[in-house]
This record gives sequence, structure tokens and C-alpha cells, in this order.
Amino acid sequence: MSDAFARVPALAAQHLLLAMAALALALAVGVPVAIRAARAPRLAAWVLGAASLVQTIPSLALLALFYPALLWLSALVGGGVPALGFLPALLALTLYALLPIVRNIVTGLRGLDAAVLEAADGIGMTGAQKLRLVELPLVLPVAMAGIRTAAVWTIGAATLSTTVGQPSLGDLIFAGLQTQAWTLVIAGCVGAAGLALGVDALLGMAERDAGRRRWARVWLALGTLAAVTVVASAPMWPGIGDDRRVVVGAKNFSEQYILARLIGARLERAGYSVRYRDGLGSAVAFGAVAGGEVDVYVDYAGTIWTAEMHRTDTPPRGEQLRAIADWVRTSRGVGMIGALGFENAYVFAMRGVDAKARGIATLDDLAGVAPALRFGADLEFLDRPEWQAVRRAYPLRFAAATPYSPTFMYRALESGRADVISAFSSDGRIAADKLAVLDDVKGAIPGYDAIMLVSPAHRDDPRFAAALRPLIGRIPVTAMREANYLVDRDRDKRTPEAAARWLAARIAR
Repeated sequence: MSDAFARVPALAAQHLLLAMAALALALAVGVPVAIRAARAPRLAAWVLGAASLVQTIPSLALLALFYPALLWLSALVGGGVPALGFLPALLALTLYALLPIVRNIVTGLRGLDAAVLEAADGIGMTGAQKLRLVELPLVLPVAMAGIRTAAVWTIGAATLSTTVGQPSLGDLIFAGLQTQAWTLVIAGCVGAAGLALGVDALLGMAERDAGRRRWARVWLALGTLAAVTVVASAPMWPGIGDDRRVVVGAKNFSEQYILARLIGARLERAGYSVRYRDGLGSAVAFGAVAGGEVDVYVDYAGTIWTAEMHRTDTPPRGEQLRAIADWVRTSRGVGMIGALGFENAYVFAMRGVDAKARGIATLDDLAGVAPALRFGADLEFLDRPEWQAVRRAYPLRFAAATPYSPTFMYRALESGRADVISAFSSDGRIAADKLAVLDDVKGAIPGYDAIMLVSPAHRDDPRFAAALRPLIGRIPVTAMREANYLVDRDRDKRTPEAAARWLAARIAR
């Protein structure tokens, strides 16, 4: 528990910076729009309708939508627009914060006593004076209620920024869910709740003191919040040694967390300052390394082959690796240091006793009984080209197909909610849970060698490559399965960092 909470301060700082930047931008946009809309009923209907529409979009989907939008914008202007990390998260959260701010200000201005406004006109106030001296002070309590609501919403939604590569307390929550390390989930939730309560308390203090015209106390509360946010931005300040700072990326399952820490440890020993961006989707991860927002990560040959190169053939693994190395370099400027020595392919797995009882050993056998079975897949598989290739090769039609996060996919199989899953060949739970892996007799699924990809900035950096090249070809699948199971097993669970240290010691023998 102490190790989990030790990670909270640094992530909480990034989380607070993102949430407060989004709130500030929402205020800068929302306040003038709300003031204008309050004086134009037709405009108000459009503005409130648009803000309400944004709220109907799940925050995770809103974050995801900004990634391709910014990629398109970057391509349109010739590069330079970051599609990963702070910017997409900032824009999505700003839109999410607008509704309570705009709605409360419009409602407050429209609800002011007409006699008060007539009195202001009667003493000769200009429109600007009436707004500054009469309307805004009267509407401030209602407006502050909207700002406080927006702040709490934004802090809560910011946990999802992990999915687009922005560090936040969501890193702990997502990592904990994937590895079943519930102390990480608790630490992330407690940290996010603490931030929300702290920010709400400061804004509440400002609201109460503004109502009593205690402006010094108002500025003290707001100044405290601003100062804490500025301090939280310290990691983003330029500093000495920035040329030695690198970002290691990881997708959203245990093996990726382990390999990222294994790579990070080697880079730290080589003198680099390492940060991690965990929980990335496959397309986001490759786009991040191509755009230089991630310096190195591990991907899988089959993923690049099908999802990025859009190839449907299944050549020998050596030929496939050579083609991928050439393609990533010439088309995206990405370097491939090499393959780590093991393959983590998609495989179809069943409970061993069920497969034996039904006489299922291959995907051909599975096709005959699939209509009576329920399929559990990881979150990406049902939308990936590999699934389409398997369905072309084998007429698989399941009674139901449900996506799960990788950890809960295995739980679904164990509990009987799924009869077949899209497992991973390097997963230690296959042997531990006595699962039967079905043979792909038609070779529909391509090779999935684990490969290390580096950004264009480090592609030809000999010092960077020298730190990582000793890992190439050194990780057998048996060692990777054992390391994965250290993290995934229910009892005596290890952290990804501990599993990475174990794996480093194992391959050093």
C-alpha cells in the first residue's frame, strides 16, 4: 500500500495541472459566451444545446475522438501538433467543463430582478458598468456553483486521460485493474477524490467570501489554487538534461507494463531520465512513437503487419520482421532495434476440460460448435484485422461475443460467462488455468514476435541503442510467461517493477 501511495504525489500534480488548465480554458471561453447568450434567447438555446450534446458523449469517447482529429490537423499543417498527451486531454476536458459554467451563468443572469436592472439604468450606468457592478456580483453565487461542479467533473474525467498518453491518477487505476493490484486502484481513487475535495473546498471558500465581500480572502483562496497548479507544472519546465529525458510507452496489459519497466531500468542505468506512458491503445502507441511523443515501446509484429501495413498474407516470421523494419523506417521514420526473442500471438483458448469433452482441438473443430458458445475477446480484438482474417478462414459464428479488459477476459472464462477467449500465447495463465489452445491449422493469424520500436529522434542514436540492444533475442517465451504470471496470479502477486527485475535477472544468467 505504501508503494502505491508513493506514486500518488507526482501523478496528482500532473492530474491537477490538466484539470485546472481545462477549467481555466473553459472559463475563458464559457463566461463571455454565457454573458452574450443571456442577452440573446435564440443564441442561448443553441449554446446550451451544444454544451448539453457534449455531455451526452462519454468522456472516454470524447478523449479518443480528439486523437484522430489532431492527427489530421497535424498532417494538414505539416506536423507540429501533438496528438497524444496533454493537448487532446485538455481540449476534451474543456468541452466537458463548459455546460455547468455556461448554464449557471445564463440562468443566473436571466433570473435577476428586473427592478434592480432598471435602477442601474436609471442612474445612468453603461452596459459595461451594469455588468461589472450589478449583474456579475449578483450572479456570482450561482456562477460559482457551476464552476465548482465543473471542477469536480473535470478532476473525475481526467483519470481517463491515461488512454491518450497523459499521465494522471488514472495511471494507477488502469494499471491496478489490468494487473488486479487493488492497492493501486485504491491509491488512484483516493488521490482523485482528495484532489476533488481540496479544489472544491478552495472554490467554496472563495464563493462564501465573495458573497460577504471579503475580497482579500477570495484572492487568498484562488491564489492558493493557482500557486499549487503552477507548482504542479514544474515537471513541464525546461531543465538541464532534457536531452537525456526519454518516454517509455506501454499498452494496457501486464506484459507491456513489465517490458516497459525492463527497458526503463536499462535506460536509467545508461544515464537517462525515464518517464512512462502506460495504458495506450495499439494505434495510439504506434502513432506516439512515430510522432516522437514516446521514445521507445514494445509492439508485436502481427499488429504492425495487419493494423498499420494492412497486409493480409502470413509470410515466415523472419521475412515478416525484415519487411516491418523496412516499412516503419521508410514510411514513418521509426527504427526497429530488433525482436526480443519471444512471440505473443493471438490464440483461441478454452477450459481444458470443456475442450476435451467437446472434442475441440483446432479452430476448424470450433467452427462446428461455435453457435452454441460465448466468445470473450480483449477490448481491441473484435475490431482488429486478425479477427476478420480468422472469420474468413473459419466460419465462426458465436452465440455472443463480448469484449473485456485482458484480466477480466480470463475471469469471464473461469466463471463460465465465456466459453472461448482470444488469449495471448505468452500469458502464464494459460498453463496455470489448464487452458487448451486451439490450433490455427489454416495459418490465418500472422506471427507476433515482440519487437522494440524507437522514435525517429533515437533511431540512429548509438548510445540509446547500445543500452537496449542486449535485450534483443534474449527473452524466451518461457521466461516471459513466468514474468507475466508473477503479476497476474491471485496469490503472492508481484508488481510490474518486481517482475521486470526478476526477468532481468533471469535473462542475465
